[in-house]
Amino acid sequence: MKLSVPGRATATAVTAAATLLVGGSIAGAAPAPHPAVAAAPDIPVANVKAHLTQLQSIATANGGNRAHGRAGYKASLDYVKAKLDAAGFTTTIQQFTSSGRTGYNLIADWPGGDTNQVVMSGSHLDSVTAGPGINDNGSGSAAVLETALAVSRAGYQPTKHLRFAWWGAEELGLVGSRYYVNNLSSTNRAKISGYLNFDMIGSPNPGYFVYDDDPAIEKTFKDYYAGLGVATEIETEGDGRSDHAPFKNAGVPVGGLFSGADYVKTAAQAAKWGGTSGQAFDRCYHSSCDTTSNINDTALNRNSDAIAYAVWALSS
Repeated sequence: MKLSVPGRATATAVTAAATLLVGGSIAGAAPAPHPAVAAAPDIPVANVKAHLTQLQSIATANGGNRAHGRAGYKASLDYVKAKLDAAGFTTTIQQFTSSGRTGYNLIADWPGGDTNQVVMSGSHLDSVTAGPGINDNGSGSAAVLETALAVSRAGYQPTKHLRFAWWGAEELGLVGSRYYVNNLSSTNRAKISGYLNFDMIGSPNPGYFVYDDDPAIEKTFKDYYAGLGVATEIETEGDGRSDHAPFKNAGVPVGGLFSGADYVKTAAQAAKWGGTSGQAFDRCYHSSCDTTSNINDTALNRNSDAIAYAVWALSS
């Protein structure tokens, strides 16, 4: 999650493939009911953690961070891209310049679905220079990656088109996501039916926060958590401070999840969610200790499954 600083950049196009989904009914039979929504798969938290281990190793090998313009960021992007390419996604690298350094967004389209109705999920892949950024935002990046890979494993054929994104230079002021949105044509912006953002979802002293921007997206996440018997709260700490903001400002419906940063957990929240009151949701926020040991497995697991639930529900 960024500290607010404005960013600028220049454009490039994103390509996507589409197929037409058709259905039929048996002659003479009663009209077929609308097909049931395909159940979202369970996202194996071990797989998500394996991606985090790789991001940690990349940071360790590259000066301890994965920040914009540094070797660790590009290595992180190459890791994610290789996984997506092998899984059958159409990937596009979008290049921009910020603070005198080259930055990159990675966009991955799943072939098929109505490209006039795009459900997009994203996270920022960069860390701050102070540390490896495993919760902020390896957690969101790894969960979005594993959800995309689950789409491939399932051979999922949604009605809507699925797009996934990993943003660069978020920590410098939402630079990568703003670049992407600003360089979409108004027609292509209008085709995005929803953008889902995941920035810090494995905080070690976690809360369960849901963005309250678009009512339909908000309800989707709240329904998932209601099914688990887990109470949620409206997300306020990161409002406008992450990559959903450029989409929201452009009129795209947005939503997302958050497990907390440097705000302090209250006694009421600790009673509701467990953990330690009077302590930050993430004491290692923007610090060198934001490593693989700075992750709550339960929060990471629940939020990863919630991402898949929303992707399936909103794209069917």
